[in-house]
Amino acid sequence: MRQERTVQASIFDLFATHEIGHELKAMSQWLDEHRDLLGLVARDLVRVGVKATGRQGLPAEAVLRCAILKQYRQLSYQELAFHLEDSASFRPFARLPWSWSPQKSVLQRTISAIRSETWEQINRVLLSSARQAKLEDGAVVRLDSTVTSALMHEPSDSSLLWDAVRVMVRLLKRADSLVGGAGASWRDHCRAAKKRARKIQFTRGRPNRVQLYRELIAITRATLAYLKGATERLAEASTPPPIALWQAQVRHYRPLIERIIRQSERRVPAREKLVSLFERYADIIVKGSRDTEYGHKLNLTSGRSGMILDLVIEAGNPADSDRFLPMLERHIDLYGQAPRQAAADGGFATRDNLAKAKAWGVSDMAFHKKAGLRIEDMVRSKWVYRKLRNFRAGIEAGISCLKRAYGLARCTWPGLDHFKTYVWSSVVAYNLVLFIRLKAT
Repeated sequence: MRQERTVQASIFDLFATHEIGHELKAMSQWLDEHRDLLGLVARDLVRVGVKATGRQGLPAEAVLRCAILKQYRQLSYQELAFHLEDSASFRPFARLPWSWSPQKSVLQRTISAIRSETWEQINRVLLSSARQAKLEDGAVVRLDSTVTSALMHEPSDSSLLWDAVRVMVRLLKRADSLVGGAGASWRDHCRAAKKRARKIQFTRGRPNRVQLYRELIAITRATLAYLKGATERLAEASTPPPIALWQAQVRHYRPLIERIIRQSERRVPAREKLVSLFERYADIIVKGSRDTEYGHKLNLTSGRSGMILDLVIEAGNPADSDRFLPMLERHIDLYGQAPRQAAADGGFATRDNLAKAKAWGVSDMAFHKKAGLRIEDMVRSKWVYRKLRNFRAGIEAGISCLKRAYGLARCTWPGLDHFKTYVWSSVVAYNLVLFIRLKAT
């Protein structure tokens, strides 16, 4: 049975006198003032079918604090497990039960179980605290977009085909172990596939690569035929849990591999292209003349305090101009009224967006690039426009800090749901630290 609070923690919360120790102490006090958040985390940790008896797991309070600690210090699970056992400041902050030292697998399983919706609710409670402390009222906001990369290498048809072959060989070896090596014979084409994929990578000119691609596709098709044969053989056998798990993995990978073969043989639209066998939800993001990125586009709203007021993880690569009004509408729902002043990147600028923002109650709406709009239509004066334009540039520093110090440059967790959780946990850790620092000044 998992508890919400740690009831056997040490009565002595001793934090180091270092700056980090002071921040940990202040963050711990804020979490103690909002114990209702533990119920949200506890619900995420309850698994279907788990009885309310037996060995106790990590309390929800410890899981939430460990998650914040991980993102705050940008630790791997292995490093987090070490510091929780070694550090005199990390242990009281994490509120671990007395003499408990969780392993990295336990930390990974529990921290990743917190949903992105829960992190968003925690962020809203944090923003409410900032509003009560008169640090952020949402009256002046700035909008911008960025990209967080997914956990994948830069895709190419040859690398995707090579990934497909090695995944299928791994499944075939697993099938042999399940039936005791009594299955039909098959050939391991990993070396041949890797050799051709490497040659394609370093060969210039389309005519020189055509034959190599044909050979690589033929190898992939042959390995796929082996996998289909193994699937038919195991279907005739009984289905104990290991075989059922193997069949589920085959059902997951087979259509993706067939899709990779099809897109390697003919051109397909970018929106239909699979860019990773493992991160199939990753999007192709192109922003202006910059390099192509693979991950998900984020639209952010920030205030005068620098805190992230809102965040939307977009599907696909929508134009900034199409996402301006939905972001503004979300801000109105969050704060109950439109911001008095707003600034946004030039990509958000259209006449319709300006007219709607004015109609919804935004007095001064400045876009970084005029895009055919007059300053007199956006704001009261050129001085106000210059101030708001400079204010908008400040969000770039916030995004840079999120990427450098809080891991938002690249998500290291697999899957779309975990991607959203990772991004929101980074934002909450960033906002909590910034709130503590602003409150201390």
